[in-house]
Amino acid sequence: MIELNNITNNKIAFIGAGVVGLTTAAFFASKGIYTIITDKNYSRLELIKNGKIPFYEPKLDQLVNVGLNNGTLVVEYDTTKAIQSSDIVFITVGTPPFEDGSIDLTYIKEATTTIAYSIRSYPAYKLIIIKSTVVPTTTSKIIKPIIDNILNDEGYEDKYPAILVNPEFLREGSAVHDTINPHIIVIGSNNGEGANILDKLYRQIYGNNIPIIHTTWENAELIKYANNSFLATKISFINTIANICSRINNADIDTIANAIGLDPRIGSLFLKAGPGYGGSCLPKDVKALIKFAESIGYKPRLLISVDETNEYQSLEVVNLAEKAVSSLEGKVISILGLSFKKDTDDIRNSVSLKVIDHLLRNNACVKVHDPKSIEHVKAIFGNKIEYHTNVISCLTGADCCIIMVDWDEYKLLTNKDFNVMKDKNVIDVWRILDINKLTDIKYIALGRSNINKNDSI
Repeated sequence: MIELNNITNNKIAFIGAGVVGLTTAAFFASKGIYTIITDKNYSRLELIKNGKIPFYEPKLDQLVNVGLNNGTLVVEYDTTKAIQSSDIVFITVGTPPFEDGSIDLTYIKEATTTIAYSIRSYPAYKLIIIKSTVVPTTTSKIIKPIIDNILNDEGYEDKYPAILVNPEFLREGSAVHDTINPHIIVIGSNNGEGANILDKLYRQIYGNNIPIIHTTWENAELIKYANNSFLATKISFINTIANICSRINNADIDTIANAIGLDPRIGSLFLKAGPGYGGSCLPKDVKALIKFAESIGYKPRLLISVDETNEYQSLEVVNLAEKAVSSLEGKVISILGLSFKKDTDDIRNSVSLKVIDHLLRNNACVKVHDPKSIEHVKAIFGNKIEYHTNVISCLTGADCCIIMVDWDEYKLLTNKDFNVMKDKNVIDVWRILDINKLTDIKYIALGRSNINKNDSI
């Protein structure tokens, strides 16, 4: 039996070294817990072993190196060995979407199968914790049956693992902060003893100030999807209001968002209008929940509208650009920001990529800049666009500039910087520039009536 009188007496393994797996593993290791990280991608493991992070996530390199230097974070290339050497196994592999939006559980099935065979060949009671995002009933209808089929011989009753669902609520770009300061912990279980062990682990790490919800597998799985779908709904809602504001004189989406955000029934978070949500979570999770709901006989009309609204938002940005330059054909458009949000190099479902695609379809010439994501974008567009490591060179000769990501360095742009443009049309989708400090510039802000003190469109 797993004893948690002292958490440092136990060993924990993470299968999957992405943002969630590596960040959580590094945090546990920093707390003195012997933590093993494994992944099918050996080149990723090699980087981690040498103290390097295979993706950009602020402050994660510091956390990883604390564990490596203390000997509490161990990189293991053999997944079976990692499982057999641990008491608790977290599954943190990816659950990417199929083309139709439904969830691909290939990596979950592989990890579960490996765990079950590891227990079969080296019997020991373990906690198996599903931290990857999975649709409701995945644990009961897929994960448990896999384990049952492999451990179906007599003699495994005392060694049968406790299967728990423990969803993550991390934001890329803030993963370290969110891991250290969770707002909630959810434990889904059909095994009270295993749930209590995990509860005790978290209590020893975080104390008693973090609410821990104990519930069923299905509720835990759905909480994650409900959480992300609600956030996506708020974003699509405020973007809809922003698009209305853009067509009304003297309207300003930020004023409206601040006002309604003061209503305690609404709240201010996720009311920042912009080009639409992207990344590896919100788009994927909304689509996956839609497909899951349809598979059980329900058409989730609200979520379908949320998804459609978000898909449209990139066109709203392109329309602003076209309005500024009359015709996009042959025009030079500078795109500032390529990642799906600031403080990450992740371009999955980035709205910038959609905007670039629209611009190219309209025969525009596209120049791009981003502090972290240039190499990732090169793999997609190749020589179809120009890549710049310097903001000024990206702006030089442009007919229009679109600020797509609110990176801090873009907030510091001044008149002098825009003077290198051929025609000073600036589209600020996040409204990060101070219009009162800009002169002789056609400034267009998504969500405002777009009447410039110097010019108008």
